[in-house]
Amino acid sequence: MTTDAPDDSFHVFDTTLRDGAQREGINLSVSDKLTIARHLDDFGVGFIEGGWPGANPRDTEFFQRAKAEITFRNAQLVAFGATRRAGVRAEDDPQVQALADSGAPVVTLVAKSHDRHVELALRTTLEENLAMVRDTVAHLRERGRRVFVDCEHFFDGYQANPAYAKQVVRTAHEAGADVVVLCDTNGGMLPAQVQAVVRTVLADTGARLGIHAQDDTGCAVANTLAAVDAGATHVQCTANGYGERVGNANLFPVVAALQLKYGRTVVPPAALPEMTRISHAIAEVVNLTPSTHQPYVGLSAFAHKAGLHASAIKVDPDLYQHIDPEQVGNSMRMLVSDMAGRASVELKGKELGYDLTGDRDAVGRIVARVKEQELKGYTYEAADASFELLLRDEVHREPGSDADAPRFYRLESWRAIVEDRPDGTHANEATVRLRAKGERVVATGEGNGPVHALDRALRVALERVFPELARLELVDYKVRILEGKHGTESTTRVLISTSDGTSEWSTVGVADNVIAASWQALDDAYTYGLLRAGLRPTE
Repeated sequence: MTTDAPDDSFHVFDTTLRDGAQREGINLSVSDKLTIARHLDDFGVGFIEGGWPGANPRDTEFFQRAKAEITFRNAQLVAFGATRRAGVRAEDDPQVQALADSGAPVVTLVAKSHDRHVELALRTTLEENLAMVRDTVAHLRERGRRVFVDCEHFFDGYQANPAYAKQVVRTAHEAGADVVVLCDTNGGMLPAQVQAVVRTVLADTGARLGIHAQDDTGCAVANTLAAVDAGATHVQCTANGYGERVGNANLFPVVAALQLKYGRTVVPPAALPEMTRISHAIAEVVNLTPSTHQPYVGLSAFAHKAGLHASAIKVDPDLYQHIDPEQVGNSMRMLVSDMAGRASVELKGKELGYDLTGDRDAVGRIVARVKEQELKGYTYEAADASFELLLRDEVHREPGSDADAPRFYRLESWRAIVEDRPDGTHANEATVRLRAKGERVVATGEGNGPVHALDRALRVALERVFPELARLELVDYKVRILEGKHGTESTTRVLISTSDGTSEWSTVGVADNVIAASWQALDDAYTYGLLRAGLRPTE
C-alpha cells in the first residue's frame, strides 16, 4: 500500500554531482552543480552527494555556496570522502577534517572491502583497514554527522573473500554507520548474483544495506531493484544514468519502478509528473542531448510506429503502454511512416488537432501519400511539422483535384550561387522570387554557405509581408546521404528544427542535391511558423 510521503525507512540517494560528473564529456562548474542540486531537490530525492570537499577547490566552493544559497525542501546534502589514511588518527587526517568542516549533515565514506585492494592499493593490512573504517566512522559520529559507508568493490571482494567483505560491513555498522552500501564498482554483476549476496550479507551482519550499481553489463537498474527485493533500503543513482565508463543506475527508472510498480512512495507524489522535465533540464545543464530512448522520460518512451500498435491504441492506450505517460510527465506520440495504417494516421491527426474520424477518403489519401513519400526518402517520424502540412493539404483538397491547400506564398524560382575566389575565400549568394498577398517579391541574401544564403533570402522576402517571421530561428540542421546511384549522385535528406522562442518544430526535405532538399525543409519550416502565428494562407 502506498503511503503519502517518503520517510527515512527508504532512501533515494543521488550521486550525479560526484559519480555522475565522472562521465566522459561532463565538466560541471560550481554554478552547474548548484542548478542540478536544485532540480534534484525539486524531484524529491532524500540525499544529494555534492562531491569531495577538500579534494579539489571546486567541490569545497560548492559546499560553501550550497549552504548559503540553497534552502533544501526535500534533500540533505552529503559530503563524500575516504576513511583516514593508514597509520594516521582520524582527528589528524586533513581529508577527514574537511568532511566535518563542509557543513554537510551527512557524510559518505568510501572504504575498501576487497582484500586484494586493501593490500595492493592501500598497501596496508586487513586489520588496519578495519581500524580505518571503525575510527573514521566513530570520529564523524562524535562530530554529529550521520555516516554512510560505501564498500568499494564489494561484490568482487565478496567473491574473493566473503568473510572479510562481511567483516568490513559489520565493522562499519558497529561503529555507527547508518547505512552500509554494497558497491558493484566494476559493474560486472547480474541481478540474481546481487540478490543472493545482499540477502546473505543482510542476514549475517544485521546492518542496514544500500546498493550502488554501475551499468557495465547493462543491468544497473535491474541490479538495484534486485537488491531492494533482497532487503536493501537505500539506492544510489545518478540522473539519466550519468557516470564513469557506461554509467550508473539511472535515477529516473529506479524511482519510477519503485513508486509505480512496487507501490513505495520514495519521492513526493506531486514530483513524479515532473520527472521528464527534470531529466531533460539536467541534460541541458550538463550539455548532453537527452536520450530519446531512455525509459519513462525519453521522447520515444511512449512513441508508437507500427500500424498494429496504433489500431490497438485507438481502442485502449493501455494495450501497448505499461503506464499512463502523464504519470511521469511524458506523453504518447504517434509516429507516421511507411509502416502506418489508417489507425496511425487518425490518431496522429487527433494529436495535431484534426478529427479524421469517418473521413475514410482523406485518411486513405494520407496513408498512400506517406508511403509514396517515404519510398523517395522522406521521413515523418522526426518531422511532425512537415507531416501536418501534408495532412492539411489532403484534408483541404477538393475531391478529384491535384491542387494543394492555400499557401502563404507561391514560389516562382530560387537560385543559389557559390563563388570560389583565387585567394581561397568564398562568396555565397541566393535569390528568391515569389508572390505573397498579391505582391511579387524578389529578395537576395548572402551567407556563410549556400543554404544559409538561401535562408537569408527567403527570410528577407517574407518578412516584408509577414513581420511575424522575425522571431523564428533555425536551431538545428541535419543532412543524411541516402542510398543513391553513385557517390555524389546520391539522394540527400535534410531535417531542420525551427523555434519561435516558445516551442520547436521539425521539417524535412529530400532531393538529389543538398540545397534543393534544404529549400523544401525551409519552405515547410516558415509555412508552419506562419500557421502557428495564427495567420491564414491566401495564395
